Amino acid sequence: MNAALWILQGLLAFAVFGAGAFKLVTPHAKLAEKMKWAVTWPPARVKLLGLAQVLGAVGVVAPWATGIMPVLTPVAACCLLVLMLGAVKTHVDLEEPLAAPVVLSVLALVIALGRFGVLGVS
Repeated sequence: MNAALWILQGLLAFAVFGAGAFKLVTPHAKLAEKMKWAVTWPPARVKLLGLAQVLGAVGVVAPWATGIMPVLTPVAACCLLVLMLGAVKTHVDLEEPLAAPVVLSVLALVIALGRFGVLGVS
């Protein structure tokens, strides 16, 4: 189970880091062309969301990997779950495909439960 959790952590971190980094480095006008929701958000809030995603991606891997405050890994997974549930709501509101945020939400939930020890492996 530990190996499975590591794989899920890697997948979640990769996806969320990529999305967050994209939001951080892409100008707001370009984001607004590609993402409908970005039109209604101020540029600073989009950058803050990108930063939260990048830090969450690091947080879901680094603490457990280093053994330094490993409790932060499931906490980061919970934070990413909240972000992804917000993404699900946004996708529902804009009638966009739900697959990506739902899958990432499930990954974050399984990681949080697994690393908190609820699934029998910590």
